[in-house]
Amino acid sequence: MRTTNILALSLALAFSTLATTASPALSAELPASSRAEIDTLLNRLGASGCQFSRNGSWYSSADARAHLTKKLNYLLEKKKLDGTEEFIKLGASSSSMSGKPYQVRCGDAQPMASQVWLTNELQAIRTKAAPAK
Repeated sequence: MRTTNILALSLALAFSTLATTASPALSAELPASSRAEIDTLLNRLGASGCQFSRNGSWYSSADARAHLTKKLNYLLEKKKLDGTEEFIKLGASSSSMSGKPYQVRCGDAQPMASQVWLTNELQAIRTKAAPAK
């Protein structure tokens, strides 16, 4: 009887481990290169002096950086990210509560979707990091 319980427990642990490793979305770790890009994006946003609209209110770029950092940490804790674009899409484009899109407004320019602003900044980061040919 005791051997049966140990065997059942061993099988349950094996299946549990298999289920976790079989689903890459649940067990994915964010690559270091993506984490560096996200940190650079957040630093650029925080230093931009632009305003950030969230749920109908405008916030400073420093507040935007802090808010998106909290969302990043949540997504990392839940292992829901595997790249920079995914962070922009899942964490930095719209409110998780209301679903309303975030906006960025720099100076007198018209507001733009944060997804567009962050994607443009990401492109600039990658262009700068690319080796010269």
